[in-house]
Amino acid sequence: MAGTLAFNFLPVAPLPQVEFPVISVGAGLPGASPETMASAVATPLERQFGRIAGINQMTSVSQLGSTGITLQFDLGRNIDAAGRDVQAAINAARSQLPTNLPGNPTYRKVNPADAPIMILGLTSDIIKLPQIYDAADSILSQKLAQIEGVGQVFVGGGAQPAVRAELNPTLLNKLGVGLDTVRTALGNANANKPKGSIEGPVNSWTLDDNDQIFTADQYRRLIVSYNNGAPVRLGDVGTVTDSVADIRNIGLSGGKPAVLIIVFRQPGANIIATVDRVRAALPLLKSSISPAVDVNVVLDRTTTVRASVHDIEFTLLVSVILVILVVFAFLRTFRATLIPSVAVPLSLIGAFGVMYLLNYSLDNLSLMASPFRPASWSMMPSWCWKISLATSRKEYVQ
Repeated sequence: MAGTLAFNFLPVAPLPQVEFPVISVGAGLPGASPETMASAVATPLERQFGRIAGINQMTSVSQLGSTGITLQFDLGRNIDAAGRDVQAAINAARSQLPTNLPGNPTYRKVNPADAPIMILGLTSDIIKLPQIYDAADSILSQKLAQIEGVGQVFVGGGAQPAVRAELNPTLLNKLGVGLDTVRTALGNANANKPKGSIEGPVNSWTLDDNDQIFTADQYRRLIVSYNNGAPVRLGDVGTVTDSVADIRNIGLSGGKPAVLIIVFRQPGANIIATVDRVRAALPLLKSSISPAVDVNVVLDRTTTVRASVHDIEFTLLVSVILVILVVFAFLRTFRATLIPSVAVPLSLIGAFGVMYLLNYSLDNLSLMASPFRPASWSMMPSWCWKISLATSRKEYVQ
């Protein structure tokens, strides 16, 4: 009874869940070379991470504009407590990092070597991809990251909406305008800052205006400099278009351009249970965005996991039947056949209760380690495996 009850609660996985607690830290500095990222960003972080207890391996990879640090902890280290230590180390290293770093380094409780457990594809015949990406990045990915067992959520196949200005260096040279002048003008024109107030003897009026501009038409009229008393507008020195922040991204779902949401699990989390929670949350996620956006499951890693475990379970059931038939064929007595008929299923089902207490999972290795293997025959009762197959005398001895 205990084994039957525990079987319904055992987690399902492709392999036994023996995983080191791993935390991945990432930081970005646009335009920086790999050498700059390694010396100015990775090195200060590594010095602080080296003081955390329980780290047995630390690796870092620096590339153009970004760096990634992978921290592997001891098996007995709680990953939530390790995450708090990593956050404290990041805060301690912030004063040593470059001042122009766009944001603080972030960490995720996920193994970068793991494959994604699920990929969602967002497509639409009406809404453009930049708007779909904005909804996926600001709404869906945030809600998915809150689901139990989800370690990291990436949004790919697109980028945030942006206005791209391609400047003509020949025109800039003729008008005597530098790139720094244009960059400064763009930064000042798109700042959302307080305007102040006007005060009188009795009343006070707060000035309110939005300096942010979002479309290419508004940027074209922007004055970036003056030449001989005449204003030089951004549209005069380059081409301004509505585009995305990164034009070198593409995602496909069913042959159509799509935005992809890539979901990774947290180390030690149950793959089957995590995917089931994500699927259960899909109706709520769809209702939080425009109904014109179709959300489909592009990849579900648990499909092969469920199929392989089901196949092993079927093979195990057939093996039990074959054992009973072989004993009956050799001994040809109902009493001798009754012994393995009771002992083998009883030992298998009872093992599930022990597996639940030891936090084991139903996987290909644990289900293949059945009593039919010679090294595992000791799991069976002594009065079962001491049967003497004396077929000629039609008897057995205990």
